[in-house]
Amino acid sequence: MNKNELFLKYNFAKKMLETEISILMEEFVFLHGYNPVEHIKSRIKSEASIIKKLEKKGYEKTLANITKIPDIIGIRIVVSFLTDIYDVVATIKKSKNLIVKKQKNYVENPKDTGYLSYHLIVAVPIYLAGKTEYVDAEIQIRTIAMDFWATLDHKIQYKFSNEIPKEIKEQMYENSLIIRELDERMLKLNEAVNSYIKE
Repeated sequence: MNKNELFLKYNFAKKMLETEISILMEEFVFLHGYNPVEHIKSRIKSEASIIKKLEKKGYEKTLANITKIPDIIGIRIVVSFLTDIYDVVATIKKSKNLIVKKQKNYVENPKDTGYLSYHLIVAVPIYLAGKTEYVDAEIQIRTIAMDFWATLDHKIQYKFSNEIPKEIKEQMYENSLIIRELDERMLKLNEAVNSYIKE
């Protein structure tokens, strides 16, 4: 397998995943009369990012080792409220086309940086040369507030070539707690609004 063939497979898998997520979310809206999704973004890692990840993992820079990285393809689903995260996760798990291989709940168990999100590693089927193959991809599900924090955290981290200063880390972690509290408050507010509508 050469590089062009490998990235063709990643491109096919990204399109399959985008289509499957779109169908699952449309079905959710049909069944529940409510759309939990604010927006969806997808990407394939650049070659520079892949090389950096291989180096970080201690792998040689070979095509075979690239397939050991499960998040070459990434899709981020940004939702409105905390409970929407779990609704979307449950919907994805019911998919007949995606195989959930791994999950990490950073919503209940944040990273030591304060990072909050729900990650799924899924195997995506692709059909190439008359046979079915599976390609790994990562799905991240988070609220708008979590996405705001993660985007700024990412930008701040890339400003430091070495270790991030302790006081900066501590402030980012404190801000993540505020984000979590805000999500909980907005969820309660939404529940209050819904109770008025039902009356």
